[in-house]
Amino acid sequence: MIKRLLVANRGEIACRIFRTAHRMGIGSVAVYSEADVRAAHVRAADRAIAIGSAEARLSYLDGTKVIAAALATDADAIHPGYGFLSENAEFAEAVTSAGLTWIGPPPTAIRAMGLKDAAKTLMTAAGVPVTPGYLGVDQDPATLAAEAAKIGYPVLIKAVAGGGGKGMRKVDKAEDFAGALAAARREAAGAFGDDRVLLETYVRRPRHIEVQVFADQHGEVVHLFERDCSLQRRHQKVIEEAPAPGMDDKTRATVCAAAVQAAKAVGYVGAGTVEFIADASEGLRPDRIWFMEMNTRLQVEHPVTEAVTGLDLVEWQIRVASGEPLPLSQSEIRLSGHAVEARLYAETPATGFLPSTGQLRHFRMPGDVRVDSGFEAGDVVTPYYDPMLSKLIAHAETREAAIASLAQACDCVEVWPVKTNAAFLAACLDHPEFVAGQVDTGFIEARLDQLLVLGAPSQAALGAAASVALVCDERATNEPLSPWLTLTGFRANAPRVNVLRLYREGQALDAPLWAENANQRTVACGPDGQIVVFEAGDAFVFSTSPPHKEPGEAAGNDQILAPMPGKIASVAVADGDAVVRGQALVTLEAMKMEHMLTAPFDGTVETLLVAVGDQVVEGAVLVRLNAG
Repeated sequence: MIKRLLVANRGEIACRIFRTAHRMGIGSVAVYSEADVRAAHVRAADRAIAIGSAEARLSYLDGTKVIAAALATDADAIHPGYGFLSENAEFAEAVTSAGLTWIGPPPTAIRAMGLKDAAKTLMTAAGVPVTPGYLGVDQDPATLAAEAAKIGYPVLIKAVAGGGGKGMRKVDKAEDFAGALAAARREAAGAFGDDRVLLETYVRRPRHIEVQVFADQHGEVVHLFERDCSLQRRHQKVIEEAPAPGMDDKTRATVCAAAVQAAKAVGYVGAGTVEFIADASEGLRPDRIWFMEMNTRLQVEHPVTEAVTGLDLVEWQIRVASGEPLPLSQSEIRLSGHAVEARLYAETPATGFLPSTGQLRHFRMPGDVRVDSGFEAGDVVTPYYDPMLSKLIAHAETREAAIASLAQACDCVEVWPVKTNAAFLAACLDHPEFVAGQVDTGFIEARLDQLLVLGAPSQAALGAAASVALVCDERATNEPLSPWLTLTGFRANAPRVNVLRLYREGQALDAPLWAENANQRTVACGPDGQIVVFEAGDAFVFSTSPPHKEPGEAAGNDQILAPMPGKIASVAVADGDAVVRGQALVTLEAMKMEHMLTAPFDGTVETLLVAVGDQVVEGAVLVRLNAG
């Protein structure tokens, strides 16, 4: 058995792996970049070692540094988590060549499934049904455009070496193909160092169904049933569940058998996920589910499988890598109840889901569901890595009960001043069509206006803010608390004052001083007299005085500012160019995603202040425009 395990990753997955290692009596080693010196995963490990600067390619993605760290700390095994180095065959070979145990599939299996076009060819030969499309080696844009026309629009462009939605674009019409292809290639090259793509027919009512498989070194392969990951935004999973709603026994048997066959075809070992796309226009049917790809690693959503099977998948990974047989046979694996997972991100849904960075001055997760997190109060969310803060997982006897439990948990999330998508997640979970199981990968996009309704503070929240404002005002005078405080505006033969004037986002509000249930709201005090009330997954910020505005200050939108720190990925204009409202100006890369900044009106580019590759800080002026 492994004695000391190094995790070549960070954040919640590193913390999650350490928990199992500690339970099994295995020592743990964390690696960290300059940006993660005080990160939660560093604190969670028995030992920690620095491996480089904040940029991932100079630290977490540098396999040589990771292996050196393992040898320097006397680790005898490396677990890659997911992402980063988990699907890098060369890294897996280097790990074993260094005399270390690799907790993952053989390099041959990683290579076989790592390139989507080759994997589909292999699956076709193995009798696994695949999505129709173009898998050719000719990557000339003209050839790809011609093949897209043959397939028929809409088509899907996908990075050959891709995953997680990187390098993926849906194209609805021929005139948009060239631009989408260029963007997909640029994103694929940045994420995977490989800009090759394949084309697929676009399934109009797609469901994303995936099967968890496990194989040992003795030739045994089992499945741990399926997950549904159809609720996505920009091809990134948002909510996952197990089992898939509407999955009958016949369809389940077919798709799970295909997943096992896929794993056997590549001589798989360890944990893997075989992903399928289903045409759900007539419900889930055995003949309308096709192989998409195989992720040769543990998945972010593995906790829902753990919940419905009662198994620890990380423990299985460690035991299989140590040469042990699978702990259970297929007939011994049971499916129990329903589990749902939501991904809590540091982002602002109201502003196009832009990532949010900064210190987590207040960070409180709900206590009645499983929480896998890589952060604690006081930690800093940086712009260098994925913006996921936590995963919330609920398990119950029925799907309806699990959904209700998770929705309530999302309502109870308290994070400030970093913004989160907690209220958005609760809105998704509460949507009647989702509750009814009427889901597909376009669910969120089609209902975005319903799901992004901005919440307003309740009377109870206003009352909580007012009560704290009174206390803060008295404390500011350095006078002791007085019973006369509750008699605000008191005079003989006149009613007491029942409201207090507060301000939120520049708007004056009359907050009730004795609102019902006000004492049930969590309140935090911020700088400059700010009062933060947490409610329904949101953080509502109030002040006791109107916002200050400097003389002559104007809002103006003639300057395009960086919404967050990041790197300029592309520039689409030059000085003097005429632009129209909505036209792309520059693309900013931050937290592993590209964010396109567009012209707010028709006009001309007065000054372009950045170039490709520039690192910019939040609020930096990128472009100046002239209207008209």
